[in-house]
Amino acid sequence: MKTLFYSSLSMIAFSVLFMSFNAPTESKSVNIEQSNVHWKAYKVTGSHEGDLKLQSGSLVFEDDILIGGEVIIDMNSITCTDLEAGMGKEKLEGHLKSDDFFATEKYPEARLEITQVISRGTPGDYKVVGDITIKDKTESIKFNTVVTPGETASKAVASLTLDRTEFDVRYGSGSFFENLGDKTIYDEFELQVEIQF
Repeated sequence: MKTLFYSSLSMIAFSVLFMSFNAPTESKSVNIEQSNVHWKAYKVTGSHEGDLKLQSGSLVFEDDILIGGEVIIDMNSITCTDLEAGMGKEKLEGHLKSDDFFATEKYPEARLEITQVISRGTPGDYKVVGDITIKDKTESIKFNTVVTPGETASKAVASLTLDRTEFDVRYGSGSFFENLGDKTIYDEFELQVEIQF
């Protein structure tokens, strides 16, 4: 009888302990209309920049702590914001969508999947490890992000630097073509991401 009592007590204690360490998770949808990805790429003679829109996405939280998520970028939404219409804007946007660069007809989506999140010691401040896929090429990436809660909406911001040649985007790259001179386009480009959810 005493053995049964202690066995039952142990099971109850284990159940309480298990429940206390398994807080419910919550997936929060990204507001794609209010979210944006700003890109900037450099060449010998200057730089160009523009925007990309999200197609969909969600962030996963446990007790309001970020633990995962995924966003999908609409590559056909790429725009250039430093050139004006009729002054090379349309030509550059078309070139970025072509096979020389991101081949958006064949690869209309890019994807970022969060695989690990580590707190940096301040609430809402995280180091993120993830897999980013562009043109069906997937690479691991690390970056910092800050999540800020709001009364009606929250946001997450992050800065990423990518090497385009890892995703088979080699046009104008001095790493693969010689004697490009001032037509050289640098391999690394920057993304400034703001996600509202």
